[in-house]
Parts: sequence; structure tokens; C-alpha cells
Amino acid sequence: MKLLLSFFFAMVAYNCSGQRILDVTHYNFDLELSDRSDSIKGKAGISFTCLADTQRISIDLRQPTKGGNGFTVSSVILDKKSLSFTQSDDKVIFDLAGAGKNGAALIVTISYSGIPADGLIISKNMFGKRSFFADNWPNRAMQWIPCVDSPSDKAAVDFIVTAPEHYKVISNGLMIEDQLIGGGKRRTHYKEEVPLPTKIMVIGLADFATEQSGKVGPVPVSSWVYAENKKDGFKDYAIAVPILQWLKDYIGQFPYKKLAHVQSKTIYGGMENAGAIFYAENTVNGLADNEALIAHETAHQYFGDMVTEINFSHVWLSEGFASYMTQLFLESKYGADSLAKRMATDRQSIISFSRQKKLPVIDTVSQYMALLNTNSYQKGSWILHMLRRETGDSVFRQTIRDYYRTYAGKNASSADLQKMFEQSIKHPMDTFFHQWLRVPGQPDLEIRWSYNAESSLLQITVKQQQPDLFVFPLEIAIEAKDHTKQVIKFNINQPRQIFLLPYPAEPLAIHPDPNVSLLYSGTVIRK
Repeated sequence: MKLLLSFFFAMVAYNCSGQRILDVTHYNFDLELSDRSDSIKGKAGISFTCLADTQRISIDLRQPTKGGNGFTVSSVILDKKSLSFTQSDDKVIFDLAGAGKNGAALIVTISYSGIPADGLIISKNMFGKRSFFADNWPNRAMQWIPCVDSPSDKAAVDFIVTAPEHYKVISNGLMIEDQLIGGGKRRTHYKEEVPLPTKIMVIGLADFATEQSGKVGPVPVSSWVYAENKKDGFKDYAIAVPILQWLKDYIGQFPYKKLAHVQSKTIYGGMENAGAIFYAENTVNGLADNEALIAHETAHQYFGDMVTEINFSHVWLSEGFASYMTQLFLESKYGADSLAKRMATDRQSIISFSRQKKLPVIDTVSQYMALLNTNSYQKGSWILHMLRRETGDSVFRQTIRDYYRTYAGKNASSADLQKMFEQSIKHPMDTFFHQWLRVPGQPDLEIRWSYNAESSLLQITVKQQQPDLFVFPLEIAIEAKDHTKQVIKFNINQPRQIFLLPYPAEPLAIHPDPNVSLLYSGTVIRK
């Protein structure tokens, strides 16, 4: 019976052809929070368009478990009429009463109440004060708000929060109302008109101290920290302003109307909520030493938030991009040598990870937390680094800008990125994208060399030792005895290749990949 029910509920989100049957365009969440208990009351106005004729719709929402937390729905309203509904398998399923015609634009209002099991973290902060912080990634929004909890369905959102008056509230978008309403309560309303995936729709409530750190063009950049931390926090988050300026110059106009950096109770080091980045509370220390973290999360505003992966299998388009944009920012500030050192360190992390787990970057694992791994971050970053080395700095940057402009506000897949680079360089990149994204591991090379003084020939043999053949350019620096170096590029496309090079005298050594341009492991053996 459970198998049959699971099949039925899948059908209310997709038709028999696997076609999506609704597209959410806007959420209006009206929430009431209290200091008396962890229970919350909510009304969710969900505007959507039917993409096919349908009678039943399902919306994700954690239902109560025996003796556990979750939410009970009290009503579902369409055009002032109550709809019949059920809750099962963490979904609210309701009948549209004949209104679900292809192309119909509908608004349903779901009233619900309960205690979040996850997703909205209600706890005490490091100073023992009560706080509320949403923490939705990857699909934990449905733990506290009714929604279609998928990165592929993006929608505008309003949050209207009624809470004890001592709290300050931060959320996505611009604050359009913040007023005392009597009875010791405050109502705060934020509106975000840019469509967002649910993973980054959030609220945060605490006894915040706030400061505007600066502006990048028309965009205010602010700091929201615990009142007890304001001196250190304002210093730590002020470094966000030049980071955003660099990203704007490199990629394009910032997509949202404000950017707040928020001390929070997120379970992650940082969480890239659109226009309101949440950082782990212990990142505030007064040392202003979280430059890489702030750059990573700010880069996510472009890649992950505005351009969103079509599904979590392609999460490297979020994490790999944020990681490499961070590398580029740090390179602009500290120089190319610093980039080479960091990429070499990341390369070792990737090699170590691949020895433990033979996984491709595009991974269909259903446990999404498992995707927060070295493949998605460091290897994704390295793939972009190799694309940059292969295409050149100017072509790479322009392609990234074109990719962002093309898919801003939309979803993208790895194939979409591939098409953008193919358009830029005018030749297919199937081999590159297949081997680096869909084949586990990386080249493992044995490089042997010898010198024949009689013929003045240097012989270099490159053997690929990994199971799958890779195709790539390999630079080798030949070091003469006077320590001068000549860099030669070899096209590697066979399991074993022998190269004979005229060379006037026996070299002192050879050095593979002197410019740190290739993701590989290997050994060099002198015959």
C-alpha cells in the first residue's frame, strides 16, 4: 500500500509523461512567532500557473509525526472556497474543484500551525538569547513553510512576520514595513520580487545590532550581528563591500536590491540566502579574517541564487562557481602566485578524496547533504580553472558573463554551460565536459624521461594509469643545468605516448604542469 500511495502522490506533481503540472510564481508567507513556545502559526498564499490540465495538486510540508514536530493544515482556500485536502508523506494534497485548467493562474491559501522539526532553527544564540533562523538548504524549507521545495521552481516571495517587539527581522528583499502593532508585538514585511528557489527563502530574528557598511552602486551592504558582538561583527563584515565591488565588476550588476551579512545559527559556515547571507555565529571574532568565506557566499548570489542549478546533481554549478570566483577575487588581491599555491592545495584535496570515493562530479545521489563534498567545491573550481587556462582569461571571463546574463533568474544545467563555452571558442567540448564531470577521478600519470647524448634527443614517455582515458594538454618545463626553463605543451590523448625532442644537453630535471593548469596526480621517473 505504501508503494501505491507514493506513486499516486508523485502523480499530483507530474503527469503521466513526467511533465511538471504547476509553476509557482509567488509566495506570501504570513507568520506569527512567539517567545511563549516554539509553535508558529502561518498562512501561505501560493500563486501558481497550471502547466497542464489537472485536478489535484501537492505542496511540500512536513506533517506531524507521532510525538514529534511538524505542521497541521487547518484549511486550503481557493477563491474564498474551502478545498478538500489531505496530508500524507509530508505533502498537502488538495482538489482544485475543476479550476485546474492548462494555463490557469490560481492562488491558494494554506493555513497551518505547529512546531518546526527542522528548517527554522529556534534556539538560544551564543549569548543565551532566543533567536529564529531559517536554514533551508537543500530541501528543508518544507520543514516550516508550504512550498514546492525544489531548486527548479523559482518564485517571488513576501515574508510578513509578527513577533515580540524586541526582535529585529531580516529576510530576502527590501523591508517595506516595520511597525509596532500593540500588545508587545512588531510586524515586519519584506518583499523580494526576483524569483528565488526555496532553498534561499529565509527569515532571521534576533536582538541584532545593525550597520550599513557601505554601498556598491545603488546596493546597500549592511551588517546584522548580535548586539553583544557589534564592535567585532561590524569590523568583520565590513570587508564585504570591496568583495561585492569586485564581483560586480567581473560578472555584472548585483541581482538584488540589498545585501545583508548576518550572524546566525545556520548549521553551515555560511548560507547564501538571497540578499541576506547567514554566517555561523562563531565566524565573528573581530579579526576580519573570513575574506574567503564572505567572497564565497557573495559569489553565490550570482551563481546558485540568481543562476540556479536545474537540480542538485548539478550543484557544482553553484559550489564550484562560488569557490572559483573566490579564487579569482583572491588572485586579484594577492597575485597569481597565491592562486597557484591555493589551486595546488585544492588539487591534493581532490586527489585524496578520489582515492576514498570514486564518484563523478555530476552525482545522482538522493542524500543531498552528501553532495557537499570535495567534488562539488574544489573539483568544480578546478574544472573552471582548466576552462580558463584552455580558453584564455578574456574569453573565459566573457563566457562567464554571457552565461550569467543568459540564465539570470532561471535554472541551468552543465550542458547549458558547455553550450556557452562552445559558442565562445567555436568547437565542441563534449570530451572535456564528459571526462571532468561524469568520469570519477582524474589523470594519474607516470612520466619517464631520459636523454641520449649521441643523438641529442630528450625522450619523454607519458603513461595514463587511471582506468578511463583522459584527453588534455600537459605542459612540461625542461630545466637546463643553468636553471633556465623551457615550457613545452603536449597533447595527451592515448594511454601511453612517447615524445622525442631535440635538446642540446642533458637537462637537470623536468617539471610537469609548472603553471598549475591541470588536475592530475603522478610521478616523474628519470631513467
